[in-house]
Amino acid sequence: MHTVAVLALDQVIPFDLSTPIEVFSRTRLPDGRPGYQVRVCAERDEIDAGAFTLRAPWGLESLPDADTIIVPGVADVTAPLPPAVRGALRSAAADGTRIASICAGTFPLAATRLLDGLRATTHWSAAGLLAATYPDIDVDPDVLYVDNGQFLTSAGAAAGLDLCLHMIRRDYGSAVAADAARLSVMPLEREGGQAQFIVYDHAPTPHGRELETLLDWLRENLARDLTLADIAKQAGTSTRTLIRRFSDQTGTTPLQWLHRARIRQAQHLLETTGHSVERIGSQVGFGSPTAFRDRFKRTTGVSPRTYRRTFS
Repeated sequence: MHTVAVLALDQVIPFDLSTPIEVFSRTRLPDGRPGYQVRVCAERDEIDAGAFTLRAPWGLESLPDADTIIVPGVADVTAPLPPAVRGALRSAAADGTRIASICAGTFPLAATRLLDGLRATTHWSAAGLLAATYPDIDVDPDVLYVDNGQFLTSAGAAAGLDLCLHMIRRDYGSAVAADAARLSVMPLEREGGQAQFIVYDHAPTPHGRELETLLDWLRENLARDLTLADIAKQAGTSTRTLIRRFSDQTGTTPLQWLHRARIRQAQHLLETTGHSVERIGSQVGFGSPTAFRDRFKRTTGVSPRTYRRTFS
């Protein structure tokens, strides 16, 4: 039987902790036998889980016996990883144990340096911090999970469920994974990735006030077919100076900022109106429905219609 060790660190997020426990514990093989034995392991007898205190039945000495180790998210991603935990994870990795993280659990896993040189993900709101803290990791904020073979990472909250189902499919095939998905009232594969859940504001917000008047004008004129020259004329400057100011103050280009603002407005209209996709595309300044659908899917990972079904 496949043994899964769920590692409970201080300030563990209960949702992230419970997801692998429930999913793997309820997985059954075609003959009715359980597919996994699940153990909750911790460095100490009692662990702070925020709303309650957790008593873990197993210690770190149980990690070497596991086939898979799950690292759930923690409330403080900047908290240092205890040396004993780091050593236990690195030792397990050296023995070939599969290690996966859920949500912000990517941070303690990254602290072991086991993810250096690999692609990884985490909750979209923490992706920038992960990339800045661990520049040797190729952080992908758009996907639900990343499978590197031995090391796997997932995005926020419910994406941990996607990752668990993916691992069940790897271990026992699609039929067993589909049955586990049905028990969880969850599709085996969700359309799109984490990008559809990211809140795209009218940002990046400029540093300073120099561009605020221009950005207000852009927001009011999203429906117009604006060129870089049009924006520079409104700003009363050359296109070269405009690009430099945008880069310095927002970290992006004028047209990229405009596309982001258009997609955010389109998301709002899809959530709050019954307007057709074609009408919304026109309202936010796309010249054709095809161009709107392509840009929307590149930005959010799903089509406008799928986004509406999810969030309206």
